[in-house]
Amino acid sequence: MIRLGAGPLDRIVAVGAHCDDIAIGAGGTLLTLCLARPGVRVDALVLSGGGGEREQEERAALAAFCPGADLRLTVLKLPDGRLPAHWEEAKAAVEELRERTDPDLILAPRTEDAHQDHRGLARLLPTAFRDHLVLGYEIVKWDGDLGRPAAYQPLSTETAERKVRLLQEHYPSQRHRPWYDREAFLGLARIRGIECHERYAEAFDVNKLTLHLGG
Repeated sequence: MIRLGAGPLDRIVAVGAHCDDIAIGAGGTLLTLCLARPGVRVDALVLSGGGGEREQEERAALAAFCPGADLRLTVLKLPDGRLPAHWEEAKAAVEELRERTDPDLILAPRTEDAHQDHRGLARLLPTAFRDHLVLGYEIVKWDGDLGRPAAYQPLSTETAERKVRLLQEHYPSQRHRPWYDREAFLGLARIRGIECHERYAEAFDVNKLTLHLGG
């Protein structure tokens, strides 16, 4: 478990079940972190979309969302919507990720996400990353599964606008979706900003957090 105040963030892990999950859920946080810490290492794992247009979109997008970072991205080819049937493959990928990095922070889907791929990945992480801070990002969708987050990363207006611009620019395959638009992304960021007395923010679930306030 990362201890608040115990040191800088040098290594970050970001995981998603699908291409665009990381950028939608935590793109503003990645922009904020990477701009503040040039050279930070970001190990990213995406379980589906490998080998085609979606992987190309993801590589270009995460490079833009992680400016100046040491980005190491793996995109696998697990079928969309079938993670429970490919549990062992997903678990092996998470364990392999753990073998190559010891992150200070993990950005991942929420364990209460209604999508089975998102939820499954979130529940896999503690089997390999047992002593790490995991921030569970949210993705708005028709399921209506948004919760009451426990942690917030404020976003400047410039960063919030940049996030939306990058999402529109780098994922053309998703533009036809009715929920994939500027209003949805900025609207949720505005609501989360209100909740933490900021203009915009991204919000996260936190299962466990160990404080170290006296050191």
